[in-house]
Amino acid sequence: MTAMESTDANSDRAPAPDSSPDPGPAADHGFWHGRSALLMPGILAAVSLYLVVGAVLLDAGDTDFPGPRFVPVILGVVGLLLAVLLALGVLRTPEPVTETSGRTYRTHSDYVALAWVAGGFLAFALLLPWLGWILAGALLFWCTAHGFGSRRPVFDILIALFLSSVVYLIFGTGLGLILPSGILGGGF
Repeated sequence: MTAMESTDANSDRAPAPDSSPDPGPAADHGFWHGRSALLMPGILAAVSLYLVVGAVLLDAGDTDFPGPRFVPVILGVVGLLLAVLLALGVLRTPEPVTETSGRTYRTHSDYVALAWVAGGFLAFALLLPWLGWILAGALLFWCTAHGFGSRRPVFDILIALFLSSVVYLIFGTGLGLILPSGILGGGF
């Protein structure tokens, strides 16, 4: 029997059923397959809605525009808009889910980075009355930058001082709020 004859003989038989099932479209796996990222827009929408409701229910009395409701309402509305856009993106293009059976993954937590950020926040909270906003905020920004991997301390200190000064000016001049000045203001 030649190769051609064996092919013809095999073609008379019914094809063997495929033993591996076709994963098919995502509808076979359910709606949530590949859409676990909807959790983040849900959390963002909940926090934004809380901000808007809290700002609307705030007793502001007779205050001039912009007043204490202005910034929370703006942040809440922008947060709701971003939550809707994120949710639409996840719904339109679900994440591909790879099969991980038989494989193990090793996770890694960077406790040193966490310690830098948490320690910076703790130092900020404890030293704010004495150092004042500008210096304590600069310390917080610097510790956060170092925790996230920046290894340029002089550049980071200059940027941190600039950012904390800008925030101090925005809150003091723009919103009329008084942030602690600490040793730079001559008080303790």
